[in-house]
Amino acid sequence: MKSETRDKLMKVSTATIATCLYKRGLRNQYIQDVLPLKKMTRNMVGEAFTLRYIPAREDINQIEVFRNPDHPQRKAMETCPAGAVMVIDSRKSARAASAGSILVSRLMVRGAAGVVTDGGFRDADLIAELDIPSFHRRPSAPTNLTLNQAVDINVPIGCGDVAVFPGDVIVGDNDGVMVIPAEIADEVTEEGTQMTLFEDFVTEKVLEGRTIIGLYPPTNEQTLIDFDEWKKERGQAE
Repeated sequence: MKSETRDKLMKVSTATIATCLYKRGLRNQYIQDVLPLKKMTRNMVGEAFTLRYIPAREDINQIEVFRNPDHPQRKAMETCPAGAVMVIDSRKSARAASAGSILVSRLMVRGAAGVVTDGGFRDADLIAELDIPSFHRRPSAPTNLTLNQAVDINVPIGCGDVAVFPGDVIVGDNDGVMVIPAEIADEVTEEGTQMTLFEDFVTEKVLEGRTIIGLYPPTNEQTLIDFDEWKKERGQAE
């Protein structure tokens, strides 16, 4: 992802991104039932690095498997690139933990941009205190370590009913998480940036008492004239 794309997406809401994707026929890019562990003060933006779980088979997924340095869960924490968002397929179940505070701390220290699971985290309160955006379904039962088993790293996954491919652009805010296909990330970012600017203008006018008729959407020609003047006043003219 271009650094300018990342910077611009920090200022675009997931709601605006959803509209941009909807215009392109993509209606299922919002990860369902996943919210941040604490109130966000800035967007989470990064390319997807994925981890996939399947239902555990008890005879091969005893607690001793975590001693293996090549265990997929452990290896994922050590190979997720700086600036990436780890996206975890936990089968939409918080019965077994996707990770706990120590593993998420490791991601934070290594520079990950965030972590998203459609399952849950152990130590959710501790993770919420960390300086890394973290999204989950709900806290996991603290004793259920081996109900899921990690099997794949950086492969296409499903997370919250959304297909996530490695390298897709992930954006999270207080409303949730959107997945932008990598090949259209730049154009969606540009459109979303302009939409955000227009919506800032509209919000200001509505708070001044202006009717939304003809303003939003801008079916009155005067709206676009006023918008151009508003942008010039703020140094935002193209």
